[in-house]
Amino acid sequence: MLELARYEGRNRLRGSVYLGIAMSLLAVIVIWIYPSFADSFDDVDEELLTAYPDEVIQLFDVQTMASLEGFLAFELYVFGWTILLGLYLAYLAAGTVADDVERGRMDVLLAMPISRARTVTEKFAALAVPIVVVNVVTPVVVYVAAELVGEPIPAADVAAVHLLSIPYLFACAGIGLLASVVADRTSIAQRAALGVTFGLFMLESLLVGTDYEAVGVIAPMRYYDPNGILLESTYDLVSAGVLVAMTLALLAASVGWFRRRDV
Repeated sequence: MLELARYEGRNRLRGSVYLGIAMSLLAVIVIWIYPSFADSFDDVDEELLTAYPDEVIQLFDVQTMASLEGFLAFELYVFGWTILLGLYLAYLAAGTVADDVERGRMDVLLAMPISRARTVTEKFAALAVPIVVVNVVTPVVVYVAAELVGEPIPAADVAAVHLLSIPYLFACAGIGLLASVVADRTSIAQRAALGVTFGLFMLESLLVGTDYEAVGVIAPMRYYDPNGILLESTYDLVSAGVLVAMTLALLAASVGWFRRRDV
């Protein structure tokens, strides 16, 4: 069992380690530069935020930069995790099925005693490798680096901001998976996944506080709040459950579509 998932996972391991190193380096840079600005932020935090256009504040959910937690929430977790990693996982997932179909490998795979549902599910499961690796390596680096610059962050908050990002990243990957089974070409699937994921981020960010805010309920970004975790130690398990349900729905839709399509 899970032979395909193990095979795909092993192939993703090296890239996942590189991803973990890259995001850890980004975290170190953000934490390292913070003390240089910390005193300035204490004095002008409100004025600085006022100086930014309201659209920018709303888009990136900037709440404060007068603490390392607020600075990290903006610079690392909203930008790095919510946007960059979300887009990366959607892009990565978009190639899981479409690439094999386009290159003719899917015919060989389906000639084996393995169902289409199992093929899609195990290929999706292999994406746990980059998601888990990046969320195991980076929090250790964040916690240690924060201690070294004299701005300690509670270990529980660091752990929570990463643990609760896992269902969010799987939901983004689910968007890519659906694009992968719908599109005939990998490039089309990847562009569609990037466009939909970023479009949902923009939708959620720009509709908050408007009469159309309810539309953002379909966006995974609504259910992952780094500011709430790091600034208020609020761990929203209900939202995590919504993301799990969203991921399962996207996986089920992908399986259903792939069962009916010609390869």
